[in-house]
Amino acid sequence: MASSEGVSVAPRTAAAAARPSQGAIETIGGGLADWLPALPLLVLAATMLVAPTIALIVGSFGIPRTLTLEYWIDTFQSNGGRSAILTSVRLGIVSATIALILGSPLSWFISRMVTAKRSVWLSLLNVAANFGGIGLAFAYMAALGTFGMVTLALQDIGIPWIPPEIGSFTSLVMAYSYTNIPLFVLLTLPAMGILRQEWLEAAEVCAASRWQFWRFVGLPVLAPFLAAGFLLIFTWSIGLYGIAYALGGTASSTGQLRLITLQIGLNLNTGVGSEERSYVLAVVLLLVATGALLGYRAVMKRALRWFS
Repeated sequence: MASSEGVSVAPRTAAAAARPSQGAIETIGGGLADWLPALPLLVLAATMLVAPTIALIVGSFGIPRTLTLEYWIDTFQSNGGRSAILTSVRLGIVSATIALILGSPLSWFISRMVTAKRSVWLSLLNVAANFGGIGLAFAYMAALGTFGMVTLALQDIGIPWIPPEIGSFTSLVMAYSYTNIPLFVLLTLPAMGILRQEWLEAAEVCAASRWQFWRFVGLPVLAPFLAAGFLLIFTWSIGLYGIAYALGGTASSTGQLRLITLQIGLNLNTGVGSEERSYVLAVVLLLVATGALLGYRAVMKRALRWFS
């Protein structure tokens, strides 16, 4: 194609088409600018989360030295490995169940308090939910140990209280509950506001009993939120190490108590040849936690329909 002056403009048009448009450049630049503030967080997540996870998965299969399933087979065939997995899952289920049974009514009662009383309770619950690790283990032994002040006080008034042995499954459940129940209440307290007083009054006008209201209205509405709290407490409980080591470290070294977190530490301190088995247990813990969190996401998706 030629212009009126006899000069062809086809090459100029082709060159302009080959260059990226100004709009595309601005779109890409705007996208990079939007993600720029999140870059430090992404780098931190890749360094502290993604890379260690990949290293654990790769190491559990013996890479880079070799590719084998030997470490997985040895872990699941050994009594220590199987016991650690089963005991951790059982501990998480029992702890989450106790938090569900005791925390649900407590959360409901606190949600119906006046603002001043609710603020006091929320302060106490926040302190309890953030108190854990070695400090909580020491507090448990000082209060409920063989010579703890609560134990001695109960025995002085004639109550034959015999505390569970330090490092036993029961002692861990009792210590975990101190943190788990307040945490469960804080997690489920916002959901209690969904149940409106008008619903209860409407049920009473229709001659429904309080039990019928909870059976057909209250519990179906709150069930997804309570299930989500249960799954979070379960995930939290199976991953605790500080308090488990403080109370059950000796029992773990003697084989009386097996937990995934304690077994990982024991394997790492045992010597050469146990590192890969620690990788396997860590991956199992990741898989269990991932399954629980996927379940949490599914029930929360169902629960959030009440906000739409």
